[in-house]
Amino acid sequence: MTTIVWLRRDLRLFDNRALQSALTHNTPLIAVFVFDTTILAPLPKNDRRVTFIHQSLQALKAALAAHHIPLWVVHDDPKTALPALAKAANANAVVCAEDYEPAAIARDEAVREALARDGVAFEQVCDQVIFPKSAILTQQNKPYSVFTPYKKAWLAKLPAVFDQLALADDWASCVNDAAFFDAQKDRFPLPSLEALGFEAQDNVLQGGEEAARERLQDFLPRLARYHQLRDFPAKKGVSYLSTYLRFGLLSIRHLVRLCLERPSEGADTWLSELIWREFYQQLLYHYPNVVDESFKAQYRALKWGNNPEWFAAWTRGQTGYPIVDAAMRQLNQTGFMHNRLRMIVASFLTKDLLIDWRWGEAYFAEKLLDFDLAANNGGWQWAASTGCDAQPYFRIFNPVTQSQKFDPTGEFIRRYVPELAALNNKDIHAPWAAKTPVAVDYPAPIVDHSEQRKLALAMFKAD
Repeated sequence: MTTIVWLRRDLRLFDNRALQSALTHNTPLIAVFVFDTTILAPLPKNDRRVTFIHQSLQALKAALAAHHIPLWVVHDDPKTALPALAKAANANAVVCAEDYEPAAIARDEAVREALARDGVAFEQVCDQVIFPKSAILTQQNKPYSVFTPYKKAWLAKLPAVFDQLALADDWASCVNDAAFFDAQKDRFPLPSLEALGFEAQDNVLQGGEEAARERLQDFLPRLARYHQLRDFPAKKGVSYLSTYLRFGLLSIRHLVRLCLERPSEGADTWLSELIWREFYQQLLYHYPNVVDESFKAQYRALKWGNNPEWFAAWTRGQTGYPIVDAAMRQLNQTGFMHNRLRMIVASFLTKDLLIDWRWGEAYFAEKLLDFDLAANNGGWQWAASTGCDAQPYFRIFNPVTQSQKFDPTGEFIRRYVPELAALNNKDIHAPWAAKTPVAVDYPAPIVDHSEQRKLALAMFKAD
């Protein structure tokens, strides 16, 4: 008999709770990854994430081989693939980490039932968050819908689990040997990107656990100044770790421990961002309806304008507002967008263009290398004022003042909107208002912010 560890959002060896739990079964271990056809089928051939995952699996395969653990990779529907692989492996147990997205929960339950019919146990462990599901509830035994009290409760509970954060890996119970590895390693080899139906992409980030570790080491010297630098897109201030955390190339327990071991205002601010991530994860788990509708019931019938031409201009970075256009072009070119810019462009789409937040959420889901359903949904509903603990509807970002404050010299704008490079540091934020306009191939603003702000306020008040 063998044990299968089904890897999903945990493509690493270090502090991998599913892998460590599977090892304790004291049977030969086989690692499995499924390129889910139900997820991949709608994606374009140039989807950056598939290249990133493929690179990460290549690295993971080599790392597992050092412990004589074969990695089987298939392109299939997990609901039928896992039972078939369990039979092929003569497995009596499948171990994996929990996933809290509604579709993933339904998938895992279907896999559990199929395995049970074959007498195979299905075991799930907590890996991608510190406190899963209902681990943190209010005194009324309900999930939190406001971040600050959730954070307070989260921090209060942390000391009880501190010793469990990033424990050293224990390979003592690994019984795999060279003979077993040689017999199993090539049965389900990693398919090429072409075989999966995708084209290799030149991503700004390299996949793999070693690349994640290097990016973490690059960030740590900046951690103490994170609170000072994180809002300025032209500066190297944020961690650039979100993609690695999204695909489980870094351990959340390890990152939290690093914050605690390096006390500073910057570390406290970054820890708050990690707690926001968990806040949105538990919210999605308890309120799966937010995937399709506003968290706040009173805003589910908002009469959005949904002008398709304005939306197209927004997606192309051709709105006439330089900071918005620079941000969208960064997203389109790199698959990344700075967090401050995500708030600016989301506010602009929903409050200036009066376009449904779900349109923007879907576009981000298609383009972001670090796309995570809980964080993406939570962030968009925050900006649109329809979510829990959201930005009040009457607080509307002014794209010009945001640009002046967070890209004061226009350095970021010049990087992604080069046609404005000749403008001075004042005019570059609102080129239409320049006293001496420079003839450039750049559109005039598609809307007037002050007028659209009035319309947005009226839209929310009318609902």
